[in-house]
Amino acid sequence: MGVQMTAPLDLDQLQTFIAIVDTGSFTRAADRVFKTQSAVSMQMRRLEERVGKQLFAKDGRGIRLTGEGEKLLNYARRIIRLNNEAIAAFDDNRLEGTLRIGTPDDYADRYMPEIIGRFAKTHPNVELYIVCEPSVDLAEKMARGELDIALVTHNPRERMSDVVRTEPLCWVGSANHPIADDLPVPLAVGRRDCQWRQLASSALDSIGREYQILFTSWSSTVVASAVLAGMAVSILPESALRTGMKVLSQADGFPALPPVQIGIMKRPGFSSSLMNAISTHITACLDNITPPQLGEETDSEAKSFGRYLRSRSGTALSGW
Repeated sequence: MGVQMTAPLDLDQLQTFIAIVDTGSFTRAADRVFKTQSAVSMQMRRLEERVGKQLFAKDGRGIRLTGEGEKLLNYARRIIRLNNEAIAAFDDNRLEGTLRIGTPDDYADRYMPEIIGRFAKTHPNVELYIVCEPSVDLAEKMARGELDIALVTHNPRERMSDVVRTEPLCWVGSANHPIADDLPVPLAVGRRDCQWRQLASSALDSIGREYQILFTSWSSTVVASAVLAGMAVSILPESALRTGMKVLSQADGFPALPPVQIGIMKRPGFSSSLMNAISTHITACLDNITPPQLGEETDSEAKSFGRYLRSRSGTALSGW
C-alpha cells in the first residue's frame, strides 16, 4: 500500500497566523504582513480548511485562539523558526562581529543553552561575549555601554526593558523534606537589593508569618541546592523549577505572588541587524520554553551540597 501524501502547510499562512496572535487582531496583522484585511481573512479560512479545525473564536469585540489554535501556534512558531534558520545557513552575507550579552545566572541556566545553540548555528561568524550578573548590575553595565543587550527581570521603577515573557512566580521547597509549620520559614534568597528577596519578605510580612534568611547568594545553583536539600524555601519563576522541588501554595501557608516578567534591554546605536537577529532568537526560544515536570529529587550533587549547607547553616559563604 502506498504512503498517502498530504499537502504541506503554507509558510505564508503560518506567518500571518502568528502575526494575528502577536498583534491581537486581523487588522493589525494585515499591516504587519503587508496584506489587506480581506487577504488575511482568506488566508485564515484556507488554513482552517487545511488543518480541518477552527483556529479562532469570537471574544466580545475581539478574537481568541481556540484550543486547536493554541496547538497549531506552537507548531507554527517552530516551523517558521526552522525555515528562517535554513535560509540563514545558506546566506552568503552572514552577520559578523561581537555581541555582548548580559543575563542573570538563573536565566542563563534555563534559557541561554537554546538561545546560544540556535544563534550559533545561524550566525557562526558572530562572537558571543556573555556576562552573568544580577539584573541591577546588568542595567548599570548597559548604561555605561559595556553590554549590547541584556535579559533582565522587568522592573519599570528601576530600569526600562521590553517584556518578552511573563510567567508565574512560585514559592518552592523540597519535595522530600517538608518545612516545619511551627518554625520561622527559612529562606534562601539573593542579596538585599534583590527584587525577589524583597518580594518574598513583603509577602510573608503581609500575612504575619515569621521567617529567617539563612542563605544569601546570587547563584541560582546555590539557592536551588539549599531548597533541594530541605534547608530553605525560595521563590523561583515557573520555568526555573527543578526536579525534586515542590511548589508551595496558600494551602501550605504561603501567600500568592505576582507573576514575573522577563525583559530585554538594548543598547541604542548598536548594529540593527545583529540586534534584530539575537532579539528574534531570544523571543522565539522563550516562547518555546515549557515548565519542567517535577518529581522526586535525584540529583546527587544537590544532596552532597545539602550536607555541606547543613554544616554552615545560617551563614553566608565568602563571595555571596
